[in-house]
Amino acid sequence: MTSTTDTTDRELVLTRIIDAPRENIFRAWTEVELLKQWFAPLPYTTPHAELDVRPGGSSLVVMRGPDGTEFPNPGVYLEVVKNEKIVFTDAFTSAWVPSEKPFMTAIITLEDLGGGKTKYTALVRHWTVADREAHEKMGFHEGWGICTDQLAALAAKL
Repeated sequence: MTSTTDTTDRELVLTRIIDAPRENIFRAWTEVELLKQWFAPLPYTTPHAELDVRPGGSSLVVMRGPDGTEFPNPGVYLEVVKNEKIVFTDAFTSAWVPSEKPFMTAIITLEDLGGGKTKYTALVRHWTVADREAHEKMGFHEGWGICTDQLAALAAKL
């Protein structure tokens, strides 16, 4: 017997039409030097990133605040479909080691709209409603929105 659980009360979604081909957006998500240029909402920066972009590959992205405080974000890729989809989670760190406190799984989808435009969707699923509420209060929509603007500007130039 298969059962499904409605997770909508634990999801946050950001969707944008980006004036760049999805190949450029995928590159910006999967190439270290490109990711470091857009991943953190300014004035935050991304001074360090390690990406092993494949199912089971680990990642470490470090964001730095204006006061110098660093926020390391380790995770594992669950699914990677070139130019179409990237799924990653913080539930595991390198080599499938469970994280201390799983918080979210992100599903990034890139839909080709033709004419060099891409429908970009970031769906973030949280383990609990409280985690989703905390992420929302941390500024999910504003922060991910700023990052998406930065991503779009970079992808348009590639």
